[in-house]
Amino acid sequence: MAIEEPAATDEERQELVDRHWVPWTVRIWSAVGPLRFIACVTLLFIAVLIARFSWTMPGVEEIERVLYDLRATYAMPLAEEDERITIVTYEEDTLLNTGIRSPLDRAILARGLTALDAMEPRAIAIDILIDQETANDEQLVAALNAMRTPTYLAFVTPEFNPNLQLQPRQVDFIDDFHRRITNPLVRPTSVKLEADSDNVVRSWPEQPEGLPPLMANSLAPGHEAFRSHRGSMTYRRPTFQDGAVFTKLPIDFFGEPEEASFMADFVRGRYILIGTDIPDVDRFETPRTRLRGDPPIAGVEVHAHLLSQMLDGTMLRAVPRWALWATAFLVVLAGALTSLSDLRLWKLGLLIILQAAFLVFVPFALHRAGTDTQTLPVFGWGAGWMIAFTAVGAAARSVGAEKRQYVQGALNKYLPSDVATQILADPNRLSLTGEKRELYVIFTDLEGFTKLSHAIEPEMVATLLNRYLDLMSEAVLDHGGTIDKFVGDAVVAFWGAPISRPDDAERAAQCAVAMWRIGEEFRQSVPDGVPPVGRTRVGLHKGEAIVGNFGGEERIQYTALGDAMNTAARLEGANKWLETVALASGEAVEEVKTVNFRPLGRVTLSGRSTPVEIHEPVLEITAGSASLLQSLWRKFEQGDLKARDEIVALAGQNPGDAALQNFASRLKETEPGGSYVLQGK
Repeated sequence: MAIEEPAATDEERQELVDRHWVPWTVRIWSAVGPLRFIACVTLLFIAVLIARFSWTMPGVEEIERVLYDLRATYAMPLAEEDERITIVTYEEDTLLNTGIRSPLDRAILARGLTALDAMEPRAIAIDILIDQETANDEQLVAALNAMRTPTYLAFVTPEFNPNLQLQPRQVDFIDDFHRRITNPLVRPTSVKLEADSDNVVRSWPEQPEGLPPLMANSLAPGHEAFRSHRGSMTYRRPTFQDGAVFTKLPIDFFGEPEEASFMADFVRGRYILIGTDIPDVDRFETPRTRLRGDPPIAGVEVHAHLLSQMLDGTMLRAVPRWALWATAFLVVLAGALTSLSDLRLWKLGLLIILQAAFLVFVPFALHRAGTDTQTLPVFGWGAGWMIAFTAVGAAARSVGAEKRQYVQGALNKYLPSDVATQILADPNRLSLTGEKRELYVIFTDLEGFTKLSHAIEPEMVATLLNRYLDLMSEAVLDHGGTIDKFVGDAVVAFWGAPISRPDDAERAAQCAVAMWRIGEEFRQSVPDGVPPVGRTRVGLHKGEAIVGNFGGEERIQYTALGDAMNTAARLEGANKWLETVALASGEAVEEVKTVNFRPLGRVTLSGRSTPVEIHEPVLEITAGSASLLQSLWRKFEQGDLKARDEIVALAGQNPGDAALQNFASRLKETEPGGSYVLQGK
């Protein structure tokens, strides 16, 4: 029978979430530190805001405009001359021919309208403001009232066209002039254009209810979506460098009926836009002219581009706000994660280049594909990414530096400082798998300490042992060794791993002597009331061992395994039977020049079948006989049995040298090339 478990309550689910997230956040808080954490989060928050709102930030906005102009220019479609639209303009020559500069000559406008009307255009729009009285007003009113073509006359108001700074009398005249037009085919049209502060027209202007439809909407009604459209304009660029997007004719061609008749092919069935093309009058920059440094274009030409875009039905897709927010968060997250990535320098550089390319080229591709990228804060993305990369990287580096100091401090307890520094700089130098190495191995033991520990208080045991091990560890590290382990009062150390050096033999030999001396000093410095402390015995051997990390899934230890370790341990133990304080194998002293050793024969250690030639450091008490003993030992090994008798005699002359006495005793039972078999460990 199946039994269903009850569903978790909201409180239980929340408890599970808290268990997961709270420790995680607490760990970050603890690792980074409160002030650094708050500073980092604050910078990330600022990075998100910049990545979202850089288009509206002073200083940054100008950079975003330049980047947009690059995209818009790149995406501008190449176009042959648009046969749907013709622009008729007052030019500088027109002003010279008419002798009238301001207000413009309305007699030529009246004659031009009559001539154009006779050529059956689709519609006519006039981007010329009739705002003050002239002698030819009646002629223009008569021409407008006689029009058979839908005609749209510029209309403005102080409220919606504040840039024109209209005087009350101008406003009154505009209203009065439009009232005098009784022809229902002639209606007002808004000529409102909205340029940014750099005089670049990038977007469709607002079309408030208090104004008539925009010129483009007036000329081609039925495109209602463009009545409220505020997106970016899509300018065209000519196919050829010296070409034109629109047919542009001076109004002079239409002032006389004889000349006007030759222009019929450029008028019939087209939308006609009448305006000015005079330097420094009603001129605007476009993204392309601004980048190329070309002269600004006439306002009437901007209206022509708006009309062309509307006729094409090209409305760039707006980027949703949620997408802008999502992108801002993702960009900042990418910067943060990139700073935390543990990649090689070339891989990190490649990753950064790929992300930068994405931030640069994706907006171009989106604009080319029909997305309005004017609101994309591309520079803000880059700045937000950089702030996140720097903020998180700085926090991570500071935490890493602290951890590095902690790790180096920990490594310094087991490795010499220069080795620890090299491993931290290049972790690959530390093999994480077992490998065979030639090592110099030291084993030490404090004689009688186990028995001593039962005779004194535990607190005193801990104090003495910690002080002793601290002194011994310092000796190992000072001589460039690696501390393998502590086994009670015993110290195991080696040279040759994780980093080997050419003078490892010298370092190990010097350390062996130093550890014996430290042990002697320690014996003399124990507190009153503590029973006598025994001698420190030292064993030194050179041989092969397997070095690496060994252990289980939960715990590993960097250590060395193999016969070299066992031999060094046996040599340390042999001191007790040979009445020595420090023993080194022949392999260990072979390359040593800075420490003098004297030979003490050859022995077969317990548990080993191969004899080991043993040597003892030459100390003060044995210095006088060391060189003679070396010579006699060589003679004995070469088969001179008299040398054995001389060694026995030498031992008799040095009754205080217990190790020499022991050696002489063993030689009596040994032949040249032979070894003495030790029975104890």
